[in-house]
Amino acid sequence: MPGFEFWGAEEKKEVNDVLETGILMRYGFDGPRKGIWKSVELEKEICNTFGSKYAQLTSSGTAALTTAMAALNIGVGDEVIMPAFTFVASFEAVLSTGAIPVLVDVDETLTLNPEAVKNALTPKTKCIMPVHMCGSMADLDALKTICDENDLILLEDACQSIGATYKGKALGTIGHAGTFSFDFVKTITCAEGGVVMTNNEEMYIKCDGYTDHGHDHKGVDRGADLHPFLGYNFRISELHAAVGLAQIRKLDTFLAIQKKTHAQLKDILSQVPEVSFRQIPDENGDSCTFLSWFLPTEELTKAFVAEMKAQGILAGNFYWYANNWHYIKQWQHLKEIKALHNLNEEQKVALSLLQTQDFSASDAIMSRCISTAISLVWTEEQIKDKGNKMVAAIRKVLSEASVAV
Repeated sequence: MPGFEFWGAEEKKEVNDVLETGILMRYGFDGPRKGIWKSVELEKEICNTFGSKYAQLTSSGTAALTTAMAALNIGVGDEVIMPAFTFVASFEAVLSTGAIPVLVDVDETLTLNPEAVKNALTPKTKCIMPVHMCGSMADLDALKTICDENDLILLEDACQSIGATYKGKALGTIGHAGTFSFDFVKTITCAEGGVVMTNNEEMYIKCDGYTDHGHDHKGVDRGADLHPFLGYNFRISELHAAVGLAQIRKLDTFLAIQKKTHAQLKDILSQVPEVSFRQIPDENGDSCTFLSWFLPTEELTKAFVAEMKAQGILAGNFYWYANNWHYIKQWQHLKEIKALHNLNEEQKVALSLLQTQDFSASDAIMSRCISTAISLVWTEEQIKDKGNKMVAAIRKVLSEASVAV
């Protein structure tokens, strides 16, 4: 990852097709566009590639999540259970619909702990939203069982795990709906964009209208469309879709490179007995965008980060525990309800409780975790060099810790 590392003639060709017509909007202008419909093409490619019956492109992954929740009738008063380790967009989308984000602990899958989910269930729970972080998956069998037993919606935020599978099915196609992000640092990039995938036709029709101001898209032109319900402007542009169309055709290449590099780097780090690795519910389904691993203690992990910084070689190694965008520990703006507009009272109460909620189980995991991003363009020599430098830094901090004791 990410797909921009393989930018080339294919993307330029697809974009130039759009530029030559001058029609940058995905809807209307049927004559001047001369049969160029990149968004429609990309939606078909998504369905064919990932096995979803329907796909609705959006302007971002955040818009995709918001659209999916609206189409699933998730709104004011509804609770959505989600992990304490995710990207801020996950809870932003929940809040935007008026619903309540209920954050719970993760386990060593770096995703939802099913027991924590069970403990968080209330009569207001409407949806469980696993976030398949860093290229791998949640325990979907356990989460699906919870949903089935309690008549809940399973919405997959698969924005970080494009191309990953669980027991042969693509992540994002297993629940009632799933989403991808196609932003600049995702496995497939459109520069900006996202998609909602579903196997339910009624939901797809709702997504189609919701992302375009409620247009039903049944008229002979946009002026003849009816508006069965309210919607918003979450449309993708033809330029963005054109980039994605070229990228999705490279996905198999991306995944093959990632899996090979991931295995090589893991072999190198495995030389250190004190290093352990993320639990992956389906090893064969890992998209391998990251190699996520653990040191025995928070102190050793922080010492490793400091050592890599001192050597100027930390780039590409993410310490999420101290990351402002991805873990509850750093989300003061959420816990202190620093919103530019007024939230509803139930949201305010729920968010205020985050200030005292116990996330020590997640802290014990995330404080020891490093995720190493897998580049598509590393040479064999670069892989070895990076791995050996990481191993040397780990051994140095382990040695210093033993001397200190």
